[in-house]
Amino acid sequence: MHTCAPPVETLEELLEAHPSINGNFGHLLLLQKDADDGTLSQALRPYFESAHLDARQAFHADIGIDLHPDAGDGDGPAVTYPGCLPLTTRKGLFGEVLAGLVTEGYPLVGEHEWCVPIFLFRYHEDARNYLFSLARRPERRRQTVGRLGSDFIGLLLDENGAVIRFIAGEAKWRKTLNQSAVDTVMLGDLIDDPAGGGARVRSGKGVWNDLNNDPPVPIGVRQLQRLLQEYDPDGYDAAILSLERALVVREPVPLPRTDLVIVAGNASATRDTLTCFLPFEGTPPEYTAGHDLQLVEVVLKKGEALIDAIYDSLWSENADA
Repeated sequence: MHTCAPPVETLEELLEAHPSINGNFGHLLLLQKDADDGTLSQALRPYFESAHLDARQAFHADIGIDLHPDAGDGDGPAVTYPGCLPLTTRKGLFGEVLAGLVTEGYPLVGEHEWCVPIFLFRYHEDARNYLFSLARRPERRRQTVGRLGSDFIGLLLDENGAVIRFIAGEAKWRKTLNQSAVDTVMLGDLIDDPAGGGARVRSGKGVWNDLNNDPPVPIGVRQLQRLLQEYDPDGYDAAILSLERALVVREPVPLPRTDLVIVAGNASATRDTLTCFLPFEGTPPEYTAGHDLQLVEVVLKKGEALIDAIYDSLWSENADA
């Protein structure tokens, strides 16, 4: 289970927050003040280890690695999760953990007290297959395909532990944040206008389209429910039951939803400090799903170096986790 609280004091010190909420719409701009000197990456390390622990245990068991400190010769396994994944994959994982970090660490639309009991990295099948093969064919390094479905799921629980709302997150990393890059994320690639005339238009196959066409309760909620059943069926019995009622095909019990979109990356050289590339005044017309909507822009300095510093440090001194 995910048990580590976000390092709120460090985040407040190193990230400048500019929040705004308008009804059922929220926008949050997070600006990294200075390039990481090791303070931010080390503060985030326990949170990232907690987020990846379930998948680490599951993948290592598949690979055939015994993580007990008394196993083997003490040199540690040659292939590990998530350390041996390529940088492109790490950037995707970083965004998914960032979704949980923002949800737990900052006031968002609705000002709910979200619960993040576990992350869904276990369901990253291509990473599982890649590491299994890499342990046996170390020369066969390649890029991996991202995990399908929602990047992140969080829960809002009532006083009895039942789920009364959930938050589904989509997280995207771009090396350099500018309007064109964000438009591609949200609206799709530029294509020739099907109507002719030689104009270039957006394909519509972006995040807005994904959110608008997502089932009211996505498969990530089922995956989260399965993990709760495995780890703590007694402690989360009310949550498991309420999720089951929302997941049935016939006559499901409606479960309110909040959609979260995070776009993270490095600032461009010409970017004005408070420039926002996502809508910040209200719900945009491209979003038609009708749920509460929270948009987050995270602007980093030397973000890829920060991501590598975090992932290179995970379990570096803790071989039994």
